[in-house]
Amino acid sequence: MCGSPSLVPAAEPVVVPPFDHFLVCGLGSLGEHCVLNLKRFGVQVSAIELSPPSTWEVPNLATSLKQLVIGDCRQAEILQQAGIDRCRAVLLVTNDERVNLEAAFAARLLNPQVRLVVRSAKQGLNQLLGEQLQNYVAFEPTQLSADAFALAALGSDILGFFQLEGQFLRITRREISAEHRWCNQRQVQELNTRRRRVLAHLPPGHAPMADFHQWDPEAVIRAGDTLIDLEAEADRRLPTHPPNESASWLQRGLTSLQKLVNSPRPLTTLWQSLRQLGYRGFADQVQRVVIICGLTIVVLLLLGTILIHSYFPDTISRREAFYATVVLLLGGYGDVFGGVRLEDPLPGWLQSFSLSLTLIGTILVGVVYALLTEKLLTAKFQFLARRPPIPTQGHTVIIGMGRVGQQVAARLQQFQQPLVGVNTSPLGADTLPQMPLVVNKEITQALPTLNLRTAKSVVAVTGDELANLEAVLTARAAHSAANLVIRTYNRRFAENMGRLFPDAQVLCASELSAQAFAAAAFGEKVLSLLHFDRCTILVTEYQIETQDTLNHLLLGQVAYGYGVIPILHQRSGQSATLMPSDDLRLQVGDRLVVLASITGLQRIEQGDRLPCQWAVHIDRLPLGADRSVLEEEARTIVSLIAGCRINEAIALMQHIPGTLPLPLYRHQAQRLVKRLRRAGFQAHVTPIKKMDHPDVPTLFTGPFEISR
Repeated sequence: MCGSPSLVPAAEPVVVPPFDHFLVCGLGSLGEHCVLNLKRFGVQVSAIELSPPSTWEVPNLATSLKQLVIGDCRQAEILQQAGIDRCRAVLLVTNDERVNLEAAFAARLLNPQVRLVVRSAKQGLNQLLGEQLQNYVAFEPTQLSADAFALAALGSDILGFFQLEGQFLRITRREISAEHRWCNQRQVQELNTRRRRVLAHLPPGHAPMADFHQWDPEAVIRAGDTLIDLEAEADRRLPTHPPNESASWLQRGLTSLQKLVNSPRPLTTLWQSLRQLGYRGFADQVQRVVIICGLTIVVLLLLGTILIHSYFPDTISRREAFYATVVLLLGGYGDVFGGVRLEDPLPGWLQSFSLSLTLIGTILVGVVYALLTEKLLTAKFQFLARRPPIPTQGHTVIIGMGRVGQQVAARLQQFQQPLVGVNTSPLGADTLPQMPLVVNKEITQALPTLNLRTAKSVVAVTGDELANLEAVLTARAAHSAANLVIRTYNRRFAENMGRLFPDAQVLCASELSAQAFAAAAFGEKVLSLLHFDRCTILVTEYQIETQDTLNHLLLGQVAYGYGVIPILHQRSGQSATLMPSDDLRLQVGDRLVVLASITGLQRIEQGDRLPCQWAVHIDRLPLGADRSVLEEEARTIVSLIAGCRINEAIALMQHIPGTLPLPLYRHQAQRLVKRLRRAGFQAHVTPIKKMDHPDVPTLFTGPFEISR
């Protein structure tokens, strides 16, 4: 469902608008793939590299560059030499994160409008820089590709999953059997609902489709068919990670204090902060006890100090009254009053209050001792806690527990998949505590202990390509039927391994991530990256602007014209709609989220919609009905689905019976026919290239114009 990669633009000449010049800093594996993907958009690309590349991972890439500048991308003169002043975006993708950030600062000073796409893993810093620098986005390639490795490890019918607006969505492959409830009962188009979208329909023997929407909506689902669909799961949410308790206390306290100081209504703000503290902190029993004890001590200290000082204003100072209250809270009633005869006897209520302070203080001290004991015992048990045993069958073996390996393991645990990790060094006790872990400096020596003969998948994601290859070959020798997933960093190495081992899934992390970097360079927000059927699919968000190529189009025209799948639409100030209707028209300020390949994003960027090649032929009106009423109903249907104005729909109705002079996309045309048939008309879809109706006027080429 994605186009084949190419270093050159499409066959038709592409007009490059002003400032469509892009700069890539760092020509490592990721940088070369970024250049490759940018060139597919038909733009000019220059690059900066510290030293001339001795070899190129992507063949003929050097000839695709407008300019290659040798030097340090952090230096202003080097950036100016590369044309930073006329750049639309700069991609800073060197292997040194510090160099990327320093170069980003230099680029922003030289061109305040340029878009910065930075390779960086510091999420907190990146968020702050995004707020300060504006037009700034940062990615970490390992994090982008982790989901692709997890999906490959599943080796099942789940091809993709992501979260959108708190809703869990997944892409599923369904092999239709003769007993399936859809078999011989449903048309493919009937599966599109408010919670499902069909991505592909493959009859037996058909190769995977090169793009979305290349299926017949009226085809009946048969045994042996393959369906790929996107579905929103009801009442399913991804689990959230608990907050870092060691940091949350101080951070929440400082945040609340800052709000209280800056608030014009401090009492109201204090009350709201206490309520929020109750809702959040009280969820943990230990935090609840600590908060109650702390507030009690503060209140009693203040109250005791005030009462003692007010009763002896001349003989006891406020400081002495405070110390006396502290002594009483620590159980010192006898130290203050025992064996002492006062000249002025204390009133009974003050003695009772003092005794109460001692009793309450004794209880609080006991609580503190109990909490300390509980913490010590908990720490001891955590230290002594052992990880679960290695699964015996149907498990996934993850070789290499770095950042990618840990993220892959976390994703698989969300799907409740049995797994075991292998690493050269131990992990922290709080890192994936429910995952079995085998530690051995020689990974191949640890493999025989992992029950490879009964394993479901073996995923090699260490930082060494040769170590990954050795581990996978060892696993293949032990269990040839296991699902093998290999992480590589070199495109040529991945292609050669893929040809030698066609049954293994060889994924180049740089190749996967570069498509997200390239899409982000054009100002789009990439929410997620998926990889299935050897294609990379990006979940991309658009904010519709006045000069946008999507502005004023129907969602049907966006979907079928650009080859994407709209999955979320939101008007400004309104709630979001999942799986929106094709009849919605986009306007400025709308938010749109689509599934798209890099080819689909390229079409949107260039405004290059596919041609409409289908028309609707209306054979006759319903018998015995008022023609004017029927034409009015037909006009409403046509204007809604085809997106034309009412006066244009009136002109179209003048050709009934006949072919409407309105070219549509296939899915639009068949949907229009379905609605017309429901209204009593007899109509069918006709390919434009096969039409032979002399009474039909010239077909119009634009979405809102009719040649007359």
